[in-house]
Amino acid sequence: MNVPLLLQHPHQHLLKGLLRTPLRRYHCIFRSSAHLGSESPRARPWDSPGLHWTKWPLLSDCLRRPLCVHTILKEHTEGLSDKEQRFVDKLYTGLIQGQRACLAEAITLIESTHKRKKELAQVLLQKVLGYHREQERLNKGQPRAFRVGAGKSTFIEYFGKMLTERGHKLSVLAVDPSSCASGGSLLGDKTRMTELSRDMNAYIRPSPTRGTLGGVTRTTNEAILLCEGGGYDIILIETVGVGQSEFAVADMVDMFVLLLPPAGGDELQGIKRGIIEMADLVAITKSDGDLIVPARRIQAEYVSALKLLRRRSRVWKPKVVRISARSGEGIAEMWDKMREFRDLMLGSGELTARRQQQQKVWMWNLIQESVLEHFRAHPAVREQIPLLERKVLSGALPPGLAADLLLKAFQTRTNEMYPTQ
Repeated sequence: MNVPLLLQHPHQHLLKGLLRTPLRRYHCIFRSSAHLGSESPRARPWDSPGLHWTKWPLLSDCLRRPLCVHTILKEHTEGLSDKEQRFVDKLYTGLIQGQRACLAEAITLIESTHKRKKELAQVLLQKVLGYHREQERLNKGQPRAFRVGAGKSTFIEYFGKMLTERGHKLSVLAVDPSSCASGGSLLGDKTRMTELSRDMNAYIRPSPTRGTLGGVTRTTNEAILLCEGGGYDIILIETVGVGQSEFAVADMVDMFVLLLPPAGGDELQGIKRGIIEMADLVAITKSDGDLIVPARRIQAEYVSALKLLRRRSRVWKPKVVRISARSGEGIAEMWDKMREFRDLMLGSGELTARRQQQQKVWMWNLIQESVLEHFRAHPAVREQIPLLERKVLSGALPPGLAADLLLKAFQTRTNEMYPTQ
């Protein structure tokens, strides 16, 4: 691990402190230089199960040694009880056999916040990833599923029925916004997709955001892997319909489709440059009846606007199409454009490269969440939070200064406990 490079991260001071602190959420096991053939840990881990850092003060030395991933996975599996092993095996076997109940139970497992269940979920995901690699090898290295990000339940209903009638298996991962007050979600996507929800070749899974930034749950990316393991060859991610969620979804799909209604009063003035740049295809919806004329006008304006933006791909130029989920106009042609995109991206190798980059992005997103969680749980920070929050609420202290004081408390206590050698 290149520590100087790691410390170029925006939260470099926080990460520097964390590197000096034994994290209780991760298990750092390394091969001993004297026993390269064995996979025994160099030091006894913390007592709680799962992944942890070693207890001994050898972190600076450990960072210079290669991480033995296979040993970690082996200990994870061997740490399961017989009952837990049977449970994971049952889910995995049922999942790859296409049993919808096992897929639903597997997604529920990865969404759980229970510590032990999260560890079981990681064991299951590792088995599914191994299955993925084998399937891609049999498919000459090409992915077997096509991931698409798009919103609007009405569109997904019609589009999904068209795909299943053509012999595809479709999975819809719909993300519903959670209430900030109660934490609850309506999870009403199935009620808006009545026909599709009864289709045995379609699987709809609504998930609450639980306040996650961007409206996409941290487990959505893992749910995609499970759906692909279940044999679904097209995965649709439906967003909550707010700007930040589009950015989050674009980082987990092969193709990002931006759906825009005509005559919304926003038009070109409201184009969010960043979101438009992320779009591989722009679809003007409700292109029927009295809205045909404004839809054509908006289409022309977006075609002109896209010419001014930097392209994400060397082989694909974003297109603008008009569709109607009520009459079905343009949806078959839209699917033709999507297949053209998939073929071009696969042929050029850009789709594989995009997926690899997305995995790295999501790794760092999860690291940031874990770092923040560890920071808030730090004793020095936990002691100061109530006082500083009260001062910020009363206006006696600006938020920026309060944040600096918390970071200072974290750094000071960490430096005292783990001085630089």
